[in-house]
Amino acid sequence: MLILQVSICSDWAAFFGRFHPVLVHLPIGFLILAGLLEIGRLLGKTEVKNSTISFILFWSAVGATLSCVAGYLLSLGGGYEAQLLENHKWQGIWVAVAAWVAWVAKSDLFIEKFSFTNLLYAPALVIGAFFTMIAGHNGGSLTHGEGYLTQETPEPFRGWLGMEPKTEKGGDEIKPIADVNNAMVFQDVVNPIIKARCVQCHNANKSKGDLRMDDIELLKKGGENGPIFVAGKGQESEMIERCLLPLEDEHHMPPKGKTQLTEGQIAILSWWIDQGAPFDKKVADLKATDAVKPALAALGNGQSSAGSEPAAGSSQQSVVLSLKVAAADAKAIEAIKKAGLLVTPIASGSNLLEVNAVNASDLTDAQMALLQPLKEQIVWLKLGDTKITDQAAATIAQLKNLQKLHLENTTIGDATVRQVKDLPYLEYLNLVGTQVTDAGVKDLSTTKSLRSLHLWQSKVTETGVTALKQTKPALDVTVGITEQQVAEFIKAGETAPKVEEKKKK
Repeated sequence: MLILQVSICSDWAAFFGRFHPVLVHLPIGFLILAGLLEIGRLLGKTEVKNSTISFILFWSAVGATLSCVAGYLLSLGGGYEAQLLENHKWQGIWVAVAAWVAWVAKSDLFIEKFSFTNLLYAPALVIGAFFTMIAGHNGGSLTHGEGYLTQETPEPFRGWLGMEPKTEKGGDEIKPIADVNNAMVFQDVVNPIIKARCVQCHNANKSKGDLRMDDIELLKKGGENGPIFVAGKGQESEMIERCLLPLEDEHHMPPKGKTQLTEGQIAILSWWIDQGAPFDKKVADLKATDAVKPALAALGNGQSSAGSEPAAGSSQQSVVLSLKVAAADAKAIEAIKKAGLLVTPIASGSNLLEVNAVNASDLTDAQMALLQPLKEQIVWLKLGDTKITDQAAATIAQLKNLQKLHLENTTIGDATVRQVKDLPYLEYLNLVGTQVTDAGVKDLSTTKSLRSLHLWQSKVTETGVTALKQTKPALDVTVGITEQQVAEFIKAGETAPKVEEKKKK
């Protein structure tokens, strides 16, 4: 019962504490208004009664007091730099005290009883205004990081005030990487994402949930719930789980209203954790999965090690990757995402998209109609391991700018191949584990753009592959290990002399 009562009290404290940013504007506005009216009256520009100013000061004092209470309740949630929080608290209290003193000095209720109140009025207004500015500065630092209100100070004032030269704007934003393969995976790829999207709330001055992400050792340590990532288990790590929660969930990170991580950025963080969360390795040292390749490509403005898949920026750069298409319809993208598919720009600033069904294994032919509004924007389509059939081919064939198509481990067959073979930009086609036969790949002999074809564990025979290679000798065809090669390998192992036999000889 005691635990339940504590929990309820904590919930109410957090609820009222969230009103601090709303209430804090009341004393600021009223104090400034009272000061301006007094200045206007001294200059003969306005006519205002003392009772009016007294009324304004009263609500300024009430607002300052309520703001202090709400601020205290908000601070109970923790996550703030202790000394800065303490300073901000007392500065807010002084604002409230000054507002009450100014009201007492101006109120008819006290002027007749205490003749010295007039002496307190001007100092109270000045002190109130002074602490309002100081408290506002520190409040901004608590919320947005140290020096928030002054970090954009322009020159020459920075020099006059002895401030450090202004850092280049957007320094924390993710910048293109010239050579993604040789980039340090944490320093150059992962950390820029963390700095741009996470450090604002998890730094030396503000560590929500007792978590700091501005230092490697503290990042490893985690927060009040322990480590935020488990090496080798991206999807089970709190760092990823919170990013994937619904935006309305109070535990979703970054919080609603903040700039959210893109699907590509989440894919990179999850991939990094899956690969053991290394801090001292290069991208090339890790295995680039299909899910992360587009995100890595986007970091390099299309430069990527995509294995046998044609990549932007290579010597065989596809024309389609330089096409200028209109931005995709936001509602259409949202509908696709609700079906469980990932939608990601293939490069920074590009309207061309990749659609990936890695999290939508139950995708059906009926849902494929969701792709039709994006027929110009989709250039990379990954439908592997889904429930689509040949009935989906009609929709795929409408994606006129498609360059890469993954259909591996689906039940599609020759009918699909016949429909997609005329796509003008299709360069990469993955038919691993499908029902495609020799008749299907024969239809591909008329394609002009196809460069990479994957047929392992399909119904295609060596005869079919040989016939296709005769008509398209430049086509890179991957068929894996055939049954004949396996038999020859086993036979070679059986006839090879054993180690013991070699020793006897």
